[in-house]
Amino acid sequence: MENSMNNTETTNIDVAALVAENEQRKAALCVPYDPTKGVGCHGERVRLLVSGKKRTVMLPGEVHGCVAQACGELWVPAAMLSDERFASRMSWEEHALCRSRHDFEFWCHECVTIKDKTTARNIPFTLNAPQRRVLARLEEMRTAAQPIRLILLKARQWGGSTLVQIYMAWLQIVHHKRWNSLICGHLKDTSASIKGMYTRLLANYPKAMTADGKQLRFRSFEGSRNVSEIAGRECLVAIGSAESQEAIRGYDIAMAHLTEVAFWRDTPSKSPDSLIRAVCGSIAMMPDTVIVLESTANGVGNYFHTEWLRSKAGVGDKVAVFVPWYEIEIYRRPVTDAAALWKQLDDYERRLWHQSGVTLEMLAWYHSKRREYSSHSLMKAEYPSNDIEAFSLSGRMVFDPELLERLRRDCHPPIATGDIQGNAAWGEECLHGLQFVPSATGLLQVWQMPDTAGCRKGRYMVTVDVGGTSDKADYSVIAVTDLESPCGKPEVVAQWRGHLDHDLMAWKSAQIAQWYGHALLVIESNTLETNAALAIEAPDGRSVKEYILTQIGKYYSNLYRRSETRWGISTNVNTKTMGVYELMRYVRDHLYVEHSDEAVDEMSWFEMKNGGSFGAIAGRHDDIVMTRVIALMVLLERTRTAARPGSEAALYKRQLLSRNAFY
Repeated sequence: MENSMNNTETTNIDVAALVAENEQRKAALCVPYDPTKGVGCHGERVRLLVSGKKRTVMLPGEVHGCVAQACGELWVPAAMLSDERFASRMSWEEHALCRSRHDFEFWCHECVTIKDKTTARNIPFTLNAPQRRVLARLEEMRTAAQPIRLILLKARQWGGSTLVQIYMAWLQIVHHKRWNSLICGHLKDTSASIKGMYTRLLANYPKAMTADGKQLRFRSFEGSRNVSEIAGRECLVAIGSAESQEAIRGYDIAMAHLTEVAFWRDTPSKSPDSLIRAVCGSIAMMPDTVIVLESTANGVGNYFHTEWLRSKAGVGDKVAVFVPWYEIEIYRRPVTDAAALWKQLDDYERRLWHQSGVTLEMLAWYHSKRREYSSHSLMKAEYPSNDIEAFSLSGRMVFDPELLERLRRDCHPPIATGDIQGNAAWGEECLHGLQFVPSATGLLQVWQMPDTAGCRKGRYMVTVDVGGTSDKADYSVIAVTDLESPCGKPEVVAQWRGHLDHDLMAWKSAQIAQWYGHALLVIESNTLETNAALAIEAPDGRSVKEYILTQIGKYYSNLYRRSETRWGISTNVNTKTMGVYELMRYVRDHLYVEHSDEAVDEMSWFEMKNGGSFGAIAGRHDDIVMTRVIALMVLLERTRTAARPGSEAALYKRQLLSRNAFY
């Protein structure tokens, strides 16, 4: 059906309507922009007039008689009128000095020189459209007297690093003395390159725009090769790298520009997290302080990706900004035959037209550029249309990022957090007197309380992935799935995640299973079969070792066993692979409901390893994912053993089929 619709759209497209819509979109992009006049610039603006002869700048009420005929218009920030330097009539030089304190775009065009990438000549810095969008977010924080905190996910070739560094230079040159800054990249050469741009800015800075009329320049600070001082401003600019962390610690800084953070290496002795905490922890939470993390994407699960997700979700301290390829003006190509172009586009490219509002000129460039890449995934990784593509298209990730975003729509905070307590912590008594004890620091998250009224024995399944006992080890995870959820799909309704001695963790899972209507309890047994045995007293008085699941099986009758003599489920390469592929299908076809953001996060960095095995990328966990895999391994097994028409397994399979939850 979808292919038929796409073919119809290709052959029956109304070319005249397509072209008309394209012209409207191009017109909307052609917004007049003149930073000297203040046209198209950020923020609330007020109108001033400037004399055509002496360039006297004045309020409209100061213009009298024929002089009005020789005036042009300026649109300046409204905040400028409250500046003590502002007067109702000013010379152009007085106007420029006053306005530069409030109008970054004007200051850039009048005072900042950059190297043009095409001609290699020095040109005034005029902000492009993506730079103006990022500036708007920076200025929203500054003018609200908030600390400026930004995380910037960059596409290529639009000058994100340039904007950030020049904005920080503006605060040092125009606003503050003794306002020290740090430039830190993954390599020192990266930091030095950014500082080189700053050096060019100072060398070409107009003397008339300085407080003392002298040329701005860098000079060495106390003989240091890594720290320079802006003469006349007493502002220090330090450079460093994530490779030599000790060289950048200990400075008294107010601003930090941390660039290409996704490429900062994580090693046992140093990590991006610890370095950024050390640097940013010393910057006060006060107006005009700046912390900007910016980078192109480099896969998922690293510090930059994690911080992006936090900021995007609104739980971090930074404003998240992503610039897609189609906002960058250089990625356009003329279109002479709209009908021919439309027929060449595939579903993805047409979706960009319908959902992202791109123009045909943008699509023409994108379609042509794709020919340089052996796969569309590689193209999307280099020129992402959204942040999901930017992070996730490394070619080794198991789960499609767009499908994960769909899965995440059902994720939300739990309705309750706490723990389950019984009459004891282990043994038969731990299964009696069960109650949920709310606690903000509890390890059990509950999205739906047990619905045990008339609950069928097989409604809930509890799956357990066994981790380590120390804080640095893998987590143990206990997940509860409602197989008969009112939504008609299996639904994750509770989850415990933490570190606990293996025997106590196993009993904890039995308590949770008992609380959820005597649920089927499926415990991954690989670790427990070697590490979790209890000393018990035999009838003859001898002390012997007994497998922990054997102990639990004496008192909990709905404990999964894989054979008559072996409790728990054993995972190996083959069974895990089947479970992973089944989870991929469940995510793809939207066959289950997930409420845990952490589960979706783990899926985003779950990859295929060399050799074909599966697991989390280095430095990340996949314990939550494995509880979902274990549940599907059990469901797969049940469908395969449902051979007898009257068996309980056959009944279970028919129930699943009737809900369209399985096959």
